[in-house]
Amino acid sequence: MKNINIRKHYYHIRHRFFTMNNVVVAVALVIGASWAWGSINMMQRNYGLQKEVDSKQRQQKLAELEVATLEYERNYYKSNEYKELAVREHLGMADPGEKVLILPPNSKAAKSADKKLKKAPKATALPPGNVEQWMNFLFGGNREGLHK
Repeated sequence: MKNINIRKHYYHIRHRFFTMNNVVVAVALVIGASWAWGSINMMQRNYGLQKEVDSKQRQQKLAELEVATLEYERNYYKSNEYKELAVREHLGMADPGEKVLILPPNSKAAKSADKKLKKAPKATALPPGNVEQWMNFLFGGNREGLHK
């Protein structure tokens, strides 16, 4: 009896589910899923490669800027202006007609006054933040400051 029931179930499953239409649909689903999986993998690969290309382009632009900066510096060091400033600084020379003013060293009183100025805290008000500026703009907070 069990053997007949098994054959009966096998027959129903085979003729209901394993028809040619169902097999074609299953194959089409497998092909579609593999195509979607391949597309997603390719998009992920392309995204990674594009990030790498963008990084290389940024590095190239940075290198070009560094080269341009070094070229400007080289041109400056070759200029007469730099040569004149270097001679003035290192050799202490001056242009004709210029007079050099040599000041005596600072006294102890002047040095102590400088130290007091350096130690004194500077009270500076921070500028209002972005949110505070918007609140003042929207609700008229600046109006009070204008009428004082």
